[in-house]
Amino acid sequence: MGIKYTNKINKIRTFALSLVFIGILVMYIGIFFRDSPILMTISMLIGFLFIIGSTVVYFWIGMLSTKSVQVVCPSCNKPTKMLGRVDACMHCNEPLTLDQSLEGKEFDESYNNKSKRS
Repeated sequence: MGIKYTNKINKIRTFALSLVFIGILVMYIGIFFRDSPILMTISMLIGFLFIIGSTVVYFWIGMLSTKSVQVVCPSCNKPTKMLGRVDACMHCNEPLTLDQSLEGKEFDESYNNKSKRS
């Protein structure tokens, strides 16, 4: 059984969703500081900042997603979006590449780094 690869867009969306839940959790923890209005306010503001950060990340990945290359996965025949030279299918996590020089090679996300492009 090999390494499980995931799509970059899905990874970033999962991160943004986790920011929402962390923000809500931090705000909820603020309820336990009802006796100290300053600590409660700080907790609420930090939680709010996590949620605002999530909004920024969702907006950023939405803009990035509109510029990504859409391909049809050869494994599941569903359309998927790719970021970079190598990525994984959004549906079946099949490793994909647009670079013909990388076809047949071991999947490595470091191929997206500029230092590996030589």
